[in-house]
Amino acid sequence: MIVKVENLVKRYKELIALDHFNMEVREGEILGLLGPNGCGKTTAINCILSLLKIDKGSIEVFGQKMTPNSYALKKDIGIVPQEVSVFQNLTVEENIDYFCGLYIDDSSTRKQYVAEAIEFVGLSEYKKFFPKKLSGGLKRRLNIACGISHKPKLIFLDEPTVAVDAQSRNFILEGIKRLNRDGSTIIYTTHYLEEAEMLCDRIIIMDRGKSLVTGTLQELKSMISTREKIIVGFENLEEDVTDKLRVIPHVIDIEKTHSEYTIKFENGINNISNLLDFIRSNELIYTKLYSQLPSLNDVFLELTGKELRE
Repeated sequence: MIVKVENLVKRYKELIALDHFNMEVREGEILGLLGPNGCGKTTAINCILSLLKIDKGSIEVFGQKMTPNSYALKKDIGIVPQEVSVFQNLTVEENIDYFCGLYIDDSSTRKQYVAEAIEFVGLSEYKKFFPKKLSGGLKRRLNIACGISHKPKLIFLDEPTVAVDAQSRNFILEGIKRLNRDGSTIIYTTHYLEEAEMLCDRIIIMDRGKSLVTGTLQELKSMISTREKIIVGFENLEEDVTDKLRVIPHVIDIEKTHSEYTIKFENGINNISNLLDFIRSNELIYTKLYSQLPSLNDVFLELTGKELRE
């Protein structure tokens, strides 16, 4: 294991930020860390990095105990924080050189690494710019370059695509895939479920400082009761048919919005056929009807009862 966290507890006076939190990260994977705001994601990262003092538990990185003085371990770790953390009075190139220099002493190696980082994040045209002249998306790219320029084996990416335009977001996501293909193990937090589905080999869903479940996307989907959702819209509907729809086999929940119904089923067999039989027998006219398999959002909502973007 690259990272092993056991029974991690972090308190702020009466507030328990991490409540016996557990996490394992395997070499070469992208691990997604998901949870609503305030659930403890960033606190967990800061504890793993020994930036915060823990109250209880154990943390191992690269098979060794992590402490504030574990400088040899930290040379192989990159951190891209949630907030853009660069020096406003340094250019793009000078910022990257500064952060790379914290780990790389040899000047020729550092020069090469800085050039490669600038090219990697697509900032070659902006290397003499000061951060205040960059757009939000370009600042995020600079933030990433500063965190990965020393070529770390383990990278923490804490919501790196927050508040960026679509083009920069896609650029960043493709860059993360390349980092992983080049051998970096990545811990990735995000508020965008589609990003986790696209990037992550495994996912931890946490809430109230605890790790609720861990697994691949398919493993997580198998843990919830919903196996299929069917969305159906009716034309000229004179009454609410929610109660009538409940007689269809395997229905576990129904949500109604105007004349459109989202029907959740506990299995994925014959549901559309059964719904069509219901429509015919009740002489209804449908304007739309389509099926969806459970998504990561369904998993998250069922396990936490919350929207991820809270």
